[in-house]
Amino acid sequence: MIKRKNLPVALTIAGSDSGGGAGIQADLKTFAACGVHGACAIACLTAQNPRRVLGVEACSPKMLRRQIEAVFEELPPAAVKTGMLFSAENVRVITDFFGALADRLRVPLVVDPVMVSTSGAKLLESSAVRILKQQLLPLARLVTPNLDEAETLTGHKPASVEEMREAARKIHLRFGCAALVKGGHLQNSRDAVDIFFDGKTELLLTAPFVKGVRTHGTGCTYSAAICAALALGHDLPRAVEIGKTFVTAAISRSYRIGKYFALEFKL
Repeated sequence: MIKRKNLPVALTIAGSDSGGGAGIQADLKTFAACGVHGACAIACLTAQNPRRVLGVEACSPKMLRRQIEAVFEELPPAAVKTGMLFSAENVRVITDFFGALADRLRVPLVVDPVMVSTSGAKLLESSAVRILKQQLLPLARLVTPNLDEAETLTGHKPASVEEMREAARKIHLRFGCAALVKGGHLQNSRDAVDIFFDGKTELLLTAPFVKGVRTHGTGCTYSAAICAALALGHDLPRAVEIGKTFVTAAISRSYRIGKYFALEFKL
C-alpha cells in the first residue's frame, strides 16, 4: 500500500504577475519547492513583464473574500502571507477576515507590504497604506519591508545597518509585529544584509551579493519561503533564516529568460 505524504497548506493572498517572476506565481513556486501545498487568493491582476508594469486591475472585494473563505473551508492553511493587495477595499477584506478569526483558528500571517514595483510602478493605493498600518500590521506575525517600505512605516529611510536595526525595533514597537527589514538595496554594502527583530530575538542575516544578476520577485520569494517554513512548524526566527537561505540560493542559481534573469525555485 502506498503511503502518501500529508503536506501542510500555505496560503498566499497577492497579485498575479503575467511575466511569472513575482506575485502569486513566485509564491506558488516557492511553496512547492519548500514542500508545502500552495493555495492562493488573487487580489489583483497585473499586466507586467520583467521590465515594466503596464496595468493593474483589482479583484472585487466580494470575490477576494470568497476565495479566502473557500480555502479556509476545506484546506485550512497552517500559515498565510499577503503580497500585493493594491486597493484599500482589499486590504480591509483581509483585516476584517483575519480580525474575526477566533484565537484557536489564528494562523501566522506574514505581510509583505508591497507598495512599489522594481520598475517604479505604484502597487498600493495611498488610501490603502493607512489601513495597512493601522489595521493589518497589528494582526501580523511578521512584516517584511524593504528600505523604501521601511521609510513609509517609520518616516525615515534606513541608510546603514544600524539604522535598519532602529527601524526594525521601531516597527515592532509601533505595530506589535516582528519586523524583517531587508537591505538588498543598501548603498555601499558588500553583502545583502537584513535585520530581524521580534521583541526578544534580533538576527543579522547576511549573504554576498550575486554580481551580474538583476531579478525581480525576490521579496515575494523571501516572504513565501518564510511562510512555508512557518507552515512546516518552524518558529519565526528559524523560518526567517530558512527564507534568507532560500532566496539567496534562488538568486545565485538564477537563469536567463531572453535578456532577463529569473529566480530558480529549488531547495
